[in-house]
Amino acid sequence: MSDHAEWRIPEHAQPKAADIAFDLDRALSAVLALRAEVPEDSFTAPILGAERVGNAVLIRADGLVATIGYLITEAERIWLSNGRSAVQAMPVAYDFTSGFGLVQALGRLDATPLGLGSARPLRVGDALIVAASGGRDGALSTRLIAKREFAGYWEYLLEEALFTIPAHPHWGGAACLDAAGRLVGIGSLLVQDANVAGHQVAGNMIVPIDLLTAALPDLEAFGRPRGPARPWLGAYLADTPAGVAVSGLAPGGPAARAGLRQGDLIVEVAGIPIGDLSDLYRQLWSLGDAGITVVLTLLRDGQRSEAKITTIDRDAMLRQPRRH
Repeated sequence: MSDHAEWRIPEHAQPKAADIAFDLDRALSAVLALRAEVPEDSFTAPILGAERVGNAVLIRADGLVATIGYLITEAERIWLSNGRSAVQAMPVAYDFTSGFGLVQALGRLDATPLGLGSARPLRVGDALIVAASGGRDGALSTRLIAKREFAGYWEYLLEEALFTIPAHPHWGGAACLDAAGRLVGIGSLLVQDANVAGHQVAGNMIVPIDLLTAALPDLEAFGRPRGPARPWLGAYLADTPAGVAVSGLAPGGPAARAGLRQGDLIVEVAGIPIGDLSDLYRQLWSLGDAGITVVLTLLRDGQRSEAKITTIDRDAMLRQPRRH
């Protein structure tokens, strides 16, 4: 499992039980170490690795565990540990829309589930705890510095993500706890653009737990949100001073098959100009479900051209979890 020696939180930055209104050790017992093994030839292995290490949070007494989905995508074997013992687990669901993943422990975990809270009442400046596995050694006192939109290069958009400082060094799947000890989010990313008094500092992007609460029944029943999938281009995109640029292409994905190249600028989606990455996603997703054909207007070496792309459900590129 994960080695805490390289990233242990300094004692002065750890939350103090005397300063909080809940049983800190009991709450932290729900934060588990997670290790996942993914086949070397899987679609996501070249990007995310074949062995992934992070955190997960026990949210129900029957062994249901929440984590960030990229840790378990295409995983064949998963282990969970509380530092005293390890149990095997199986993937239950991955929600591309929110980014959450669900795992079912296949053995008993000596931990108390964390209650689900809500990120909606949180205000900028609120004190939070971001906790990785390892009890107090893995827990960091933080504060909320922003609630704002987040657009990810992998065709991902959150209307309102949470941003905390200081940055937790082992953020993937970490628990974000409010002042009452409730789970209000799951750690997703290290970001370098957390804005504090006009200065850019390192922080964490946290996915609000409300998105999981809303999707939970479908995720448990179907392994994904019910309903049609969003159209997927298979392009890695970035906001740049010149516009939205193609920074990479998923091998064998729709954009690669349609001839897009790294460095192309996308200036229109279905004839409508776009301003940034969020605009592109919203325009693309408003056109219909996975399988639609969309025309992108490109700038390549200063010349305008059009690319016609037949989108797919990105699930079609992935190994599916074995559901028991």
